[in-house]
Amino acid sequence: MRNAIQRLLPHPYLTLLLAVVWILLQAEFTPGMAVFGLIIGIVIPIGTARWWPDRPQRLSGWRMFLYCLLVMWDIIVANVQVAWIVLTKSNDRMRPAWIVIPLDLRTPEAIAILASTITLTPGTVSADLSDSGRFLLVHALDASDPDAVRDDIKNRYERRLMEIFR
Repeated sequence: MRNAIQRLLPHPYLTLLLAVVWILLQAEFTPGMAVFGLIIGIVIPIGTARWWPDRPQRLSGWRMFLYCLLVMWDIIVANVQVAWIVLTKSNDRMRPAWIVIPLDLRTPEAIAILASTITLTPGTVSADLSDSGRFLLVHALDASDPDAVRDDIKNRYERRLMEIFR
């Protein structure tokens, strides 16, 4: 029974995420769109399951939800900050910086989420991951203290992702 459920839902969190995102992208909510979103949420993970042989087994769903809320808040705040920088700072006063983030994360999915989070947050972009997977290169639009940016990324995002992907 467990194998049948695991074959039908190889990635249950991804199934749920895809269904919810599909429903949210619709102009209006209808039961048909909800069913179609659920079908998409089931079919896509089944079709891609063979490329996920070492998927994370233990995830903290509640902590992932809180992480998503934090990232959404940070995106809003960063949009305001970047707008302020663009409108008020001259180019010669801006301090762009390349920052190397040493990673304690080892799960590829967690590293991908961290890199995506950095890129989604205005003012920073993930540029490269080292071949060893131990360092992430990040560009910051205005970083008077690159070490503080590095520490903020590690404490605010990486630490939480390590708790989610225990």
